[in-house]
Amino acid sequence: MDEGVLRALARWPDVADVYGWLVLDRRGEWRLRVEGARTAFEHIGNRALRDFICRNYAADARGRWYFQNGPQKVFVRLEYAPLVVRLEATGLADHCGRAFGEPRGMWQDEEGSVLLLGDRGLGLLDDRDLAAFSSRRGDDLLGLPVVTRAAAPGRFGYDRDPRPET
Repeated sequence: MDEGVLRALARWPDVADVYGWLVLDRRGEWRLRVEGARTAFEHIGNRALRDFICRNYAADARGRWYFQNGPQKVFVRLEYAPLVVRLEATGLADHCGRAFGEPRGMWQDEEGSVLLLGDRGLGLLDDRDLAAFSSRRGDDLLGLPVVTRAAAPGRFGYDRDPRPET
């Protein structure tokens, strides 16, 4: 976590959390709600802001992923999984550019998407990398165990759409 974020947390420990403003799409892009709209989100094009979000992206004990924005937690709605994994020349990396490492488990869902379990959590393999990933592994991925998209959050312990506690 950024040093400035840690200082802000110590200074203002009781800032209200934010819900419904930040989305991670299934290709690993951050999207921010359009002001005044309830359901419209736009891609965050600013590279520095995307990098800041990634450096301060984490999960709480309840599997709710958030971006620590100074003293405030901005909870993230996940279109699918908390991490999106891409195939790089040197191996797998998550959507924040961090090495994903060797998957500890692999599954396929009912749509043909591939899920990978790593040290930081569950990652959805970017669909643009499916063919190359399969080729690198030397198989067609058809023999992977199946987990449905609806069952993945419960099985792997994450919340796709965090809400305030009531």
